[in-house]
Amino acid sequence: MQAILAGFFTGLSLILAIGAQNAFVLRQGLKRSHVFAVALTCALSDAILISVGVFASAKVSNAFPLALPIMRWGGVAFLVVYGARAALSAYRGGGHLDPADGKAQSLAAAVITCLALTWLNPHVYLDTVVLIGAISADFGPDRGDFAIGAVMASFVFFFTLAYGARLLAPVFAREVSWRVLDGLIALVMWAIAFKLASGI
Repeated sequence: MQAILAGFFTGLSLILAIGAQNAFVLRQGLKRSHVFAVALTCALSDAILISVGVFASAKVSNAFPLALPIMRWGGVAFLVVYGARAALSAYRGGGHLDPADGKAQSLAAAVITCLALTWLNPHVYLDTVVLIGAISADFGPDRGDFAIGAVMASFVFFFTLAYGARLLAPVFAREVSWRVLDGLIALVMWAIAFKLASGI
């Protein structure tokens, strides 16, 4: 259970950032357009990537002992920089999201857009394959439970974001909400970077 909870909260913290993929899911939810299909596409994509990261990283580390430390330090550097960018956004402000942007899409177009924003985004690979894969190594034989927790986090997050978007609309109409969110993202990213670095 400890590994499942660790995987859940690690996965959740890594996907909290409002990037292109999450902004698209949020917009679809606000417009109530193909909500289930979009959320399911994102969650299943994450499940595949997390599984690759958790189970393939062990084989890679056995074949190349230096691979895991390199992945860890690379992840630490990425999280520190990502956190700094979020902190800078919180300081500068100006964040916004206009859900009314763009015309209505067909189901196929929405799913294709979602797949592109997921699989063509290098940050997704860093979060799921590299970072989650590296952190899961600390759980040894329980890495499978860690993976289950991380996959659960993706399903919970994307479906909550998609279907709860209507409730978030008034909140994110205010700039201060984006500044608070960016500030929280910065703190979470730095906390994960510290945890990842201290485990090396």
